[in-house]
Amino acid sequence: MKTPLRYRPFEKELEFQTSRCSGPGGQHVNKTETRVELRFHVDRSEALSIEEKQSIKEKQARRINSEGYLRVFAQEYRSQTRNKELAVRRFYHYLEESLKTRKKRVKTKPSKKAVEKRLQGKKAISKKKALRGRVD
Repeated sequence: MKTPLRYRPFEKELEFQTSRCSGPGGQHVNKTETRVELRFHVDRSEALSIEEKQSIKEKQARRINSEGYLRVFAQEYRSQTRNKELAVRRFYHYLEESLKTRKKRVKTKPSKKAVEKRLQGKKAISKKKALRGRVD
């Protein structure tokens, strides 16, 4: 899997660890390590600014352990290579998700016509309820 140029600085900062995992594979599953754990130390990263690091820490807090590592796991496939690719894809997805800036909400007011229409509706309901009372 070839990563886009904008992701190149992260490749040297990623650490991988493999382990055995459950799932399909028969006897093969008992002797091969197909589960992949990707680890990325947020604070030590040279490719991120301080603001970006803070954003990642806030938005991915449940994926960051006490040592400061962002951890991503993959064990869907029988192949270690495919799981590694999947872990890297997930990592970049989480990174993009964390670094997205939300647009500020623009406050709006209802138009005069809308306010007038709402008040007319309230008056109509009020009049209808007033007519339900006893007749003198």
